[in-house]
Amino acid sequence: MLELLLKVGAILEGHFLLSSGKHSSKYIQCAKIFEYPEYGEKIGKAIAEKIAHHKPTVVIGPALGGVILAYEVARQLGTRAMFTERENGTMKLRREFHIETGERVAIVEDVTTTGKSVLEVIQVVEEHGGKVCCIASIVDRSIEKLPFDVSFYSLAKLQLPIYEPDNCPLCERNVPLVKPGSRKS
Repeated sequence: MLELLLKVGAILEGHFLLSSGKHSSKYIQCAKIFEYPEYGEKIGKAIAEKIAHHKPTVVIGPALGGVILAYEVARQLGTRAMFTERENGTMKLRREFHIETGERVAIVEDVTTTGKSVLEVIQVVEEHGGKVCCIASIVDRSIEKLPFDVSFYSLAKLQLPIYEPDNCPLCERNVPLVKPGSRKS
């Protein structure tokens, strides 16, 4: 997986504001993978193989990073695909998507750092009566234990530097901060 991320230029270097609010000198832009449909298919298949035994009937991902991934994993599993998106800063299920009461839902995400976006999707699924059966991401860059009560899978675990904003060596050196993606948008 690391080789593929490097090949497509998905690992960026600089000073980044992560969607968790933390800072890092590295950012993983998984959208670069999906520029190449054959790689997206391989990733979708690999995640589908890891979660198939949970028997989801829906695969859902947060917009924007989980949209294509949810579609490809669902295609591999032969299930429905959908995504959540922000409306006035709150994660919602829109576009006439519907989850049946008790339906088994797999959540997929491109990169998991703190799990905050996934927790928002879990809340949406549960509010609609669904049951989250598993969670998967392309890259797990978490440092601490993720706050999930269901099985979590990833295709790669990368230990990349993560800093609290008030204790960031890049800020101290006045390296310009870039916001490539954020739950606040």
